[in-house]
Amino acid sequence: MRARLRASEDPDRIFRAVLDVAKRAGLVGRRRVLDSTALYDAVATMDTVTLIRSAIRGLLAVCDRDLGAELRGLLARVDEYRTAGKPVCDYEDRQAREEMIDALARDARALLLALDGRELSPGLEQAAGLLATVIGQDLDGGEDGVFRIARRVAKDRIISTVDPDARHGHKTSARGFDGYKGHVAVDPDSELILATTVTAGNVGDGQAVDALLADDLAEQDDPPGASDPPSGIEEPLSVYGDSAYGAGSVLDTLEQADAEIMCKVQAPNAPGGRFAKDAFGVDLDAGTVTCPAGRTAPLRPIKDGHVAHFGLACQGCPLAERCTTSSSGRSIHVGLYEQQLQRARARQADPAWKTDYTATRPKVERKIGHLMRRRHGGRRARVRGHIKVNADFTLLAAAVNLARLATLGVTGNANGWTPNSA
Repeated sequence: MRARLRASEDPDRIFRAVLDVAKRAGLVGRRRVLDSTALYDAVATMDTVTLIRSAIRGLLAVCDRDLGAELRGLLARVDEYRTAGKPVCDYEDRQAREEMIDALARDARALLLALDGRELSPGLEQAAGLLATVIGQDLDGGEDGVFRIARRVAKDRIISTVDPDARHGHKTSARGFDGYKGHVAVDPDSELILATTVTAGNVGDGQAVDALLADDLAEQDDPPGASDPPSGIEEPLSVYGDSAYGAGSVLDTLEQADAEIMCKVQAPNAPGGRFAKDAFGVDLDAGTVTCPAGRTAPLRPIKDGHVAHFGLACQGCPLAERCTTSSSGRSIHVGLYEQQLQRARARQADPAWKTDYTATRPKVERKIGHLMRRRHGGRRARVRGHIKVNADFTLLAAAVNLARLATLGVTGNANGWTPNSA
């Protein structure tokens, strides 16, 4: 059933049908709470050796008989690449390990060079692209011509050839996972999930905001009378989120939509207890920055904003030890969204803002708990690939919403749908 639904022209229709009942029952307001949760992938994370061998095996598996025979004739290792698994090697012997890695790399390069310039089928082109990516991200060629495992981690590293969309992710600096992130937008009053999306595990929460609020932001932009209900809504859209949604780009998007911003913004910090950025007076109108000692430096444009260099002004300053350890003096970077961040920090200093935020935002945690209950399979994804995981997550949200409508006692009658008023 899930496969047929996913392959249909409207794979999200069950979620939307359930949500439409909630809207007609008057259960959807104008407040949204955003959050994400880890979704562990349904495959084992591969080490570099297994990853490269699996990518070679995958490429050979999609070749026709003639091309497969041609490519296998180019292989130098004594390996048919027909079965899954890690190649046999004395992994305690460093030289043996390096020789095996170099041989795998040379087999991979031989296959890719043989396919270069040919017209490939979509499946073969995808397999060749995956093999090229895996080699490029995990191996470096030395000056001696030997390929070795790179002493770095690629920014968008593929962690499995079985599920190439999965990624290493972090919910906190100390807690990592492999797989995806499931993102939700929840109505904190009815506790209904209003939107979902899934991203790779290494994608920041703020990058999912446009997808989660797509309908709400479009409604804000509609001219009066252009939709039913009309977009001239007296109550503004309110968006709540933790500091993961306090990025300047997110704040700018919400400000442009005239939304009430209830997203927490982290305070600036500096290492060693030194003066943080908020100890400096940033005057964007005048284009200057004033340090705690009263010295002023001009803001100069750079690629991603502006920067103020204090340079020689730091020499002999009595506060220098509390400010910087750089011999060239302190520098203050002002990003493209400095004004939005300043306004957000001023708002969240209001006690009323704090009270509203504290009472509302945690409600999304309970809803995520409902989604991740063991009876639904827990956090482990039941399928592979971004498209399938996204569809399954949306279907799960529809089921949780159905349960919530039952709890609220929503019933149908001649006048439509109404919740239990008791």
